[in-house]
Amino acid sequence: MDIIISNSSGVPIYEQIKEQIKSQIMTGELKEGDALPSMRILAKELKISIITTKRAYEDLEREGFIESFTGRGSFVKGVNNDMVRENMRFAIQELLETAVDKALLGKVSLEELKEMLTLLYEEKDQ
Repeated sequence: MDIIISNSSGVPIYEQIKEQIKSQIMTGELKEGDALPSMRILAKELKISIITTKRAYEDLEREGFIESFTGRGSFVKGVNNDMVRENMRFAIQELLETAVDKALLGKVSLEELKEMLTLLYEEKDQ
């Protein structure tokens, strides 16, 4: 399991870990039943506090991506792809609402906004 931490991203480290593990689960790189490294081992590998890895794992468990068992570790849980997709749509909608608010404030037209979104999407989709 590869996790890359950026100290300059402005995103909390636990959030970076959580999002990268979620991404690996959603792409199938991590499959149902796969064991995750222990919190202690992951913290040591990333040279971070165990409290940080604990928070990431707790969030993943609360969101239904992993399940943890005392003395056995943490494992990838079967993920309902429809539920994941709906959660992603909701998160995207919230971000787009913020973008629309800024566009209206900056007098950016709907056509300009669509063009920006199209360019960004095409650039990332390559």
